Amino acid sequence: MLSDISFTARPGQMVALVGGTGSGKSSLTQLIPRLYDVSAGSLKVGGREVREWPLGELRRQVAMVLQSSRLFSGSIRQNLLWGNPQATEEQLRRAARIAQAEEFILSLPDGYDTELGQGGVNLSGGQKQRLCIARALLKQPSVLILDDSTSAVDSETEAMLRRAFYEELPGVTVFMIAQRISSVAAADKILVLQEGRLVGAGSHQELMRDNEVYREIYYSQQDGEGVGL
Repeated sequence: MLSDISFTARPGQMVALVGGTGSGKSSLTQLIPRLYDVSAGSLKVGGREVREWPLGELRRQVAMVLQSSRLFSGSIRQNLLWGNPQATEEQLRRAARIAQAEEFILSLPDGYDTELGQGGVNLSGGQKQRLCIARALLKQPSVLILDDSTSAVDSETEAMLRRAFYEELPGVTVFMIAQRISSVAAADKILVLQEGRLVGAGSHQELMRDNEVYREIYYSQQDGEGVGL
């Protein structure tokens, strides 16, 4: 259960959520497109209470990408256009470039017309995640939620992805849930959750200085995984 959570995310900001398993990270982001509703308090998108939005209109403003990247049989182009069937070729390629997917797409024998097996079995985990991000970008959302959806992407590509968000999506608010502190250290704001409560908020530097929970996560990853920032 979530409680005692209050924060503001502005257009163009990247907001990261960190915390242990069951801390409420996914639950919090799922409130935004009203996958379920708050039982107390208020949640606003674009200054408007979410329950005042027509549900279809609200969900057109919000795109979610989950860790389990779901693709279907058909070409890469068909999979991407599922995010927006009316997208132009230029929009399709721009979304793929922002998602750091176009380079590997063009390296395939048939490029965007390459046929995928069920679930994208002929792609790596990182490639599938990048295609799902590109598909979400084709919705042209105001809010993009990445729920551990770069977990299979190498750190260099992940850094390029974050930089592309800042440069190419200046008005989109990005919520990023990640297990690795190295994935979120450059975020504008980092929310630290523990047992459904917000126990810290700030930049990486501020949280390293002031927040014990965040420091514990950081140092445990340094010891266990050699994470460096």
